[in-house]
Amino acid sequence: MDGKLVIFSAPSGSGKTTIVRKVLKRYPQMEFSISATSRAPRGAERNGVDYYFISNEEFRRLVEEDRFVEWEEVYSGTCYGTLKSETERIWAKGNVIIFDVDVMGGINLKRIFGANACSIFIMPPSIEELERRLVHRGTDAPEVIAKRVEKASFELTKAGEFDHIVVNDDLDAAVAETINIIDAFLSLR
Repeated sequence: MDGKLVIFSAPSGSGKTTIVRKVLKRYPQMEFSISATSRAPRGAERNGVDYYFISNEEFRRLVEEDRFVEWEEVYSGTCYGTLKSETERIWAKGNVIIFDVDVMGGINLKRIFGANACSIFIMPPSIEELERRLVHRGTDAPEVIAKRVEKASFELTKAGEFDHIVVNDDLDAAVAETINIIDAFLSLR
C-alpha cells in the first residue's frame, strides 16, 4: 500500500460524481476505484463500470474472507466497500486511485491511508438545494429522497474530518478549486 489516492465524499446530490468525472479527464494517471455494493443498479449503471454489483450474501462472504480495504452498511441491508484487489490493480499500473465514496467510507479510507491520501468533502450550498438536486435527478422515489436528505444532515457534521472542503455552488469554481488541491497533493514527495 504505497501509492497515492484521492478520496471524494459528499452527501448524495452534492455534485461529487460530476466533479470526479472532470478530474479524471484532466489527470490520465488517475484511475477510478470501482466500489462493490449489495444494492441493485440505478438508471444506466453498469456492473464493473460504476460498481461491482453483488448479492448481500456474496458481500458478507467477501467481508468474512477479509477481501475489503474498508466496507460499511450505508443503509439497512445495503453495503458498500472497497475491494483490496481493486487498489492493488490500480497501483500495479503506477496510477493514483480516485475514490468516490460515502462520507463514513471517506473518513475510514483517510484513517487507513494517512498521508498517502488526500480527502476532499464536496459540500452542497444548502440542504434545500441538495433536496432540489435529488428530486431533479429523478432516480429515486420521494421516500428515498427523504432518507438521503436526513442522512445528508448528519454527513454535513463530518465535513471537518476531511483534509479539504469544497462548496459546490458553482460547478466550474468547485472543479478549479479541486484541481488546485490535487495539484498541490500530487507535487508532494
